[in-house]
Amino acid sequence: MSKVSLTLAVFWLAMLAMSVGRAAEVKTAVLRVDRVVGPPISRLDAPPADLGFAGAMLGNEDNRTTGAFTGIDYTLKTLAVVPAEAVSALEALKAEGIGLVAVVAEGDILKALAERAGPDVLLFNAGARDEALRDADCRPNVLHVSPSRSMLSDSIVQFLMWKKWTRVLLIHGSHPEDRLLADSYRKSAAKFGAEIVEEREFEDTGGARRTDTGHVMVQKQIPVFTQEAEDHDVIVAADEAGVFAPYLPYHSWDPRPVAGSAGLRPVSWHAAHEAWGATQFQGRFEKLAGRNMREEDYQAWLAMRVIGEAVTRSGKADPASVRAYALSAEFELAAFKGQKLTFRSWNGQLRQPILLTDGRVTVSVSPQDGYLHQHSPLDTLGIDAPETACQAFGG
Repeated sequence: MSKVSLTLAVFWLAMLAMSVGRAAEVKTAVLRVDRVVGPPISRLDAPPADLGFAGAMLGNEDNRTTGAFTGIDYTLKTLAVVPAEAVSALEALKAEGIGLVAVVAEGDILKALAERAGPDVLLFNAGARDEALRDADCRPNVLHVSPSRSMLSDSIVQFLMWKKWTRVLLIHGSHPEDRLLADSYRKSAAKFGAEIVEEREFEDTGGARRTDTGHVMVQKQIPVFTQEAEDHDVIVAADEAGVFAPYLPYHSWDPRPVAGSAGLRPVSWHAAHEAWGATQFQGRFEKLAGRNMREEDYQAWLAMRVIGEAVTRSGKADPASVRAYALSAEFELAAFKGQKLTFRSWNGQLRQPILLTDGRVTVSVSPQDGYLHQHSPLDTLGIDAPETACQAFGG
């Protein structure tokens, strides 16, 4: 959008607010659906009570700062429910006139919510990484601010190829989500030329791995489990269920680096990230929440900022107009990752760099140098337009 058009949009919003004698109101919400799961391997990974909500609150504050100049007020409602209550919670939000909702949930829940939401509600996927939701099972009323599994696996394999660590030992868990992630790594390896020399499955037997005894048991299993493997440069772990991957570094039979679900991890955001203005951004979040920002927080922040940018620049706040502007060539969002973020018009996925972290520093950022694309290097991560089976966006 040109400066003249932006000025006219701001003027229009201000006139709208004056015409009703008060600030126009944009109602938003975050719906977080929490499954009952056991504690994580490390107590440091236990989710905070305001996971996702704190990030959305910061995004709402940013929107309200802009809204103070444009005559727009942004409101935010947060809800945390169990899966059985997800649909009724969405219906309650609709009854309150809230049509812009960020969802932090697993893929099956998001799909059910999208089917119930209808055309009058725009959902922002701030949690689910399922590839199908961006592909054949995509929904026209869902925009994805969370990266997909393939974006994450592509980001790791690009780095491995840059390092010339081309021979991969792939170890995946026994849960369905682990197998989906493993399949994503297989496709990434084929895409960029890495060789998976061997695969192994670490079976979750349901033991008390999160107890002191369980920690010791798994640590003792790993050396035996990884011995006599085919010659490899790196271990890639696919362990979304969080059963074994953190035990791989320093415990594998052969001294090899670990990537994926442990070691070098691909993330949408990390508290150690400091480049491109991120230090100031992290400081603002820490002041608000009293803790470090997590991926779900960043993704919920993205959802709120997409709404704020679309409303400010288009001059319209209804879900259909927000969607149309977000998917247009005029939309872009500054997000502390070194370049503007935009949406893929063929499946509603937000293009974004992926941070590669070891838990203390940002080791690298993908896409890696040398991976080129006719439209954007960011489209080397995840499903590209010629590959999509998504029909809901006109693909």
